[in-house]
Amino acid sequence: MEDRVKLKVMGISYSQIQAGAYALILAQVGGPFRIPVVIGAAEAQSIALKMEGINPPRPMTHDLFVSFAHAFGVKLREVFIYKFEDGIFSSELTFSDGERTVTIDSRTSDGIAIAMRTNAPIYTTHEILNETGFEMEIQDAEQEDGAEVGDESEVADEVSDEPKLENYAVEELERTLAKLIEREEYEEAARVAAILKRKRDGGDFSDR
Repeated sequence: MEDRVKLKVMGISYSQIQAGAYALILAQVGGPFRIPVVIGAAEAQSIALKMEGINPPRPMTHDLFVSFAHAFGVKLREVFIYKFEDGIFSSELTFSDGERTVTIDSRTSDGIAIAMRTNAPIYTTHEILNETGFEMEIQDAEQEDGAEVGDESEVADEVSDEPKLENYAVEELERTLAKLIEREEYEEAARVAAILKRKRDGGDFSDR
């Protein structure tokens, strides 16, 4: 247990390494290290929806998995990123039904998407942290929270819209968000939700 480092989801951005993929940024809890994990578009969408608090009208795959597990009294105890090899992170999920505890392999992106829906902790090792992480100056809590939304907005801000969504009033953004969710256009909905949150928080869009 001494070798474990607790992580949290910080944000998502376009991957600069692999076309069509995204970089999920995991942050060391109480420390300066950040770990970028390359994930696919579907997993990025699932994680982004949870980050922005968007509830789709029909359950997505990770929501369905969590509902299934809960229906049978199974709880996710933790996600453990235990290996990094050939550019790929390997993870295992530990589940318990109160009597038995079972650990199974999982893609890291799936494990994190499920952990976000169950509030399960995410861990890795100091070795992986040192090998794959980069240091970032620790900011105060308010800046850290803002970074999460900002990172997610960067995922979508490379797409140009006319008129710009940033110029919409809050009421217009709320109507747009509701329509996108109804049409199940979740990636764009996550973008609108991020802009709406910044609007409500009085965010500055001048540099966007």
